[in-house]
Amino acid sequence: MNLNTLPKITTKPKKRVGRGMGSGKGSHTTGRGTKGQKAREKVSILYEGTKTKKSLIKRIPLLRGKGKFKAKTKRAIMHVGDFADLPAKSVVTGDFKIVDGGEVKKALIVKVPISAGAAKKILKAGGKIESNG
Repeated sequence: MNLNTLPKITTKPKKRVGRGMGSGKGSHTTGRGTKGQKAREKVSILYEGTKTKKSLIKRIPLLRGKGKFKAKTKRAIMHVGDFADLPAKSVVTGDFKIVDGGEVKKALIVKVPISAGAAKKILKAGGKIESNG
């Protein structure tokens, strides 16, 4: 067993700045360099000076118009084949959109937005579409 293969079991404590000369980081600058804003106080990561024309806040696009504070949600997409296990004459409702993909053999009543290809398959199976989307 060699000394250089032993696992490290001790850790040094974090250096506390500005706690007197005996701490090793005391006195005048306490490890912050000399002068300047960052030497004197805590500065936010996002702070870019007093400039406004090219600041980060100005570069982020604005959401304009009515409803800009409403949450924007996307509809989930489901395939026609996902409804193959439902019993005949079942009513399909919810917050999703049905798209073409798979087969359906039973007549379903659909009350959600649906693509043209999926509508064709449901109508062919004897189903009914009551959505306007």
